[in-house]
Amino acid sequence: MIRQGLIQEANVTIGAHLDTGYYVILRTGCIIGDEVKIWSHTVIDPGARIGNNVKIHCNCYISQGVIIEDDVFIGPNVIFLNDKYPPRYEPDLWTPPIVRKGAIIGGGCIIGPGVEIGERAIIGAGAVVIKSVPAHQLWVGLPASRLK
Repeated sequence: MIRQGLIQEANVTIGAHLDTGYYVILRTGCIIGDEVKIWSHTVIDPGARIGNNVKIHCNCYISQGVIIEDDVFIGPNVIFLNDKYPPRYEPDLWTPPIVRKGAIIGGGCIIGPGVEIGERAIIGAGAVVIKSVPAHQLWVGLPASRLK
């Protein structure tokens, strides 16, 4: 179901069965897979790629070039950053994060530029992730580190 206030800019690719909350913004050239749920007040910036069966909660910001693979869950108020030294207006210098298949990102997290969240990794709520997280690990805290 597409709810009120969806803004879809030019050249957006949307797969089958998109479900949105209110006031979702899909910016130019982003790609949205099949069976995706994007809840209210979320922005997907230009060139971001969202895989199949992804759930993105309310008030999230997915910056330019971010890649989110299939079966990922993103809690509310998550922010993805792509520029280590802002404001640089040169996209060639940006390093967008990548979230691998089946990862879970808890609410209120900040995912830094260049970070890769490994397959089926879990990021605890409120974590600030500034280095890559290997597959199948649980990371929490500020800055995020592995919970053993």
